Amino acid sequence: MTRLSVLDLVPVREGQTIAQAMAATTDLARAAEAAGCTRFWVAEHHAMAGIAGGATSVVLAHIGNATSTIRIGSGGIMLPNHTPFVIAEQFGTLDALFPGRVDLGLGRAPGAGPELQRALRKDLNAASQYFPQDVAELQALFSGEPELPVNATPGLGANIEMWMLGSSLFGAQLAAKLGLPYAFASHFAPDHLDAALELYRRDFQPSAALAQPYVMPAMTVFCADTEEEAQLIASSQAQAFVNLRTGTPGKLPPPIKDYRGTLPAPARAMLAHMDQAAAIGTPDQVAEKIAAFVARTGADEIIMSGATFEPEARARSVALTVAACREAVPA
Repeated sequence: MTRLSVLDLVPVREGQTIAQAMAATTDLARAAEAAGCTRFWVAEHHAMAGIAGGATSVVLAHIGNATSTIRIGSGGIMLPNHTPFVIAEQFGTLDALFPGRVDLGLGRAPGAGPELQRALRKDLNAASQYFPQDVAELQALFSGEPELPVNATPGLGANIEMWMLGSSLFGAQLAAKLGLPYAFASHFAPDHLDAALELYRRDFQPSAALAQPYVMPAMTVFCADTEEEAQLIASSQAQAFVNLRTGTPGKLPPPIKDYRGTLPAPARAMLAHMDQAAAIGTPDQVAEKIAAFVARTGADEIIMSGATFEPEARARSVALTVAACREAVPA
């Protein structure tokens, strides 16, 4: 079957501490490994009460220690927030701790207002313009080619699987030029998915890392025994998304029955737009939707997003989805 992986933001639920959020993410990683998922990624976000994955490499170290076979990685590291040298050291350390298991997904979006830019001591808009050069420098820090004036230790010689992330055509162009695998954030930005994948495959240049194109679009996935239960557990993330887009972000709220039915038409339309890359329902329904998405995109792998208020519901959703897709989704 098509490979399945998990994207987690280390969600902080209402009434929950950050320590509990970390524990829930660790349990989810173990469940994803037990279900047979290929990789478990954590995304870098800052200054958000409902997301605790800001120190991404630290979180990954804990997850790596709690698991044994699943790949661990960033989905992604926002490179404009950092220097390539520091990221080489961090992920070189992860590779030394968990050899052959570490992915480094890189994103260009600064994603920060003036206050956060000051806190990070970075002009992120300017830094994002140097993103291609910073990616090339990071590759050199790992490979030693070309030789740089200073080596990263750990870092030099690390066996890191680098990925390019994107939600527009820019990332597709850069991934194709550098011969890197490409992950697309279709779970929250589906509009340019088809054009980006077409461009990436058309312009792909084989590299030492990758002989042919490899794509992993993201889907929002909620799977449960009944469609009603799946819609219910999905309502927490739907609320969080609406809250974010309407300027009132916060912790992940508890589910609300028939949440979409309570919303005004613009908010319902916004969620329906995101459903282009969503699979919500019973195992058979979810497998059918994932199979259709794979047929549409030619995806080599799907990475599943979708936070639930009850952590156990997310772990069960992952297990049900993988089991259902073994039969329904082609390799």
